Amino acid sequence: MSDIDCNSEMTTFHRDEVTLSQKQQGNMRRRRDAGRTRLNNGLDQNSHPHPKEIVSQGSYQMRTMVQDENKEYDIDDGSYFKKIDLVDSNGKPLTPLAARERVRDALKWDGRLKQEAVVKRNCVRQEYPEGYHIDVPVYRIMIREDKDGNNIEYYELASGDEWVESDARAVTRWYNGLVGELNAGESDGSQMRRITKLTKKFSRRTDWKDKTTSGICITRLVVDHFVSVENRDDKSLRQTWKAIHEKLETSTEIKHPVLDSNLAEKDDDELKFFDDCLADALKALEGLDNHDCDRQKARAVWDEVFDTSFFTNQPDKKDKENSAFVITSQETARRNDGGGRFG
Repeated sequence: MSDIDCNSEMTTFHRDEVTLSQKQQGNMRRRRDAGRTRLNNGLDQNSHPHPKEIVSQGSYQMRTMVQDENKEYDIDDGSYFKKIDLVDSNGKPLTPLAARERVRDALKWDGRLKQEAVVKRNCVRQEYPEGYHIDVPVYRIMIREDKDGNNIEYYELASGDEWVESDARAVTRWYNGLVGELNAGESDGSQMRRITKLTKKFSRRTDWKDKTTSGICITRLVVDHFVSVENRDDKSLRQTWKAIHEKLETSTEIKHPVLDSNLAEKDDDELKFFDDCLADALKALEGLDNHDCDRQKARAVWDEVFDTSFFTNQPDKKDKENSAFVITSQETARRNDGGGRFG
């Protein structure tokens, strides 16, 4: 059985085609910060209190955001308000819908954006001309006593017509904590983050986007079924996909990582579609096992899997040796807002 090492090609693909560049990261931060300024200015205009805190969440904060050929980027920026600040002029608590409408009105206060913010079920969405959007989930900060009589904070999301206990920051802590644990042990946490992003990239081709499952479902699946292979992201990816496929063939039910609820139920159509895509990819990857598989054929297989020509366009080893360009790290992309790795 053949075993062509395509780790260098996968590393380059991750760096050039998957991870956001430093320029793209800077654009994300500016978009996020501009959205926060717009929200607070709009709240001031309407004489409403600011949120106690605004916290980035989702793929941006977990550092699993991937490049999108149509620049359809989704930035989640949760607004956490004190409960006493989410009241109307008579001091009556706002309904979940009214709370989201207040944030919507604040985001569109100056009328400068062509597309006005709109209220969605779990957030307020502001579309921008460049193709990206910012989702602003609205939370209220609640207090309750624990079993020892101590006051503790918890958070309720304005979801539909209900306030639902939720805190996306806990999901971020769950994922980043696992990465840290792996980095401290025998497995490579950075590899798990790369495998997460490579899997999201695989699922996000243009003709699949509206049919496949969510980023958090993919992240949970990778975490639960991650197979670490030292210095071989190509093998790690394939083995992780095999494990995910076996799980989805049994059931598409996925547990929420921090809440007593499900991200997806049995017979979820989006996860079935994702599983079908994985099955096709794994079938294509069987070509790597052929005894006559060489590097050129292996690259062609990975091109088929990712619907690209990137792998076959990579220079051969002899060409690299004649080049002054040297790849010094698997993860060259870094965030500039705290020093952590982005890739």
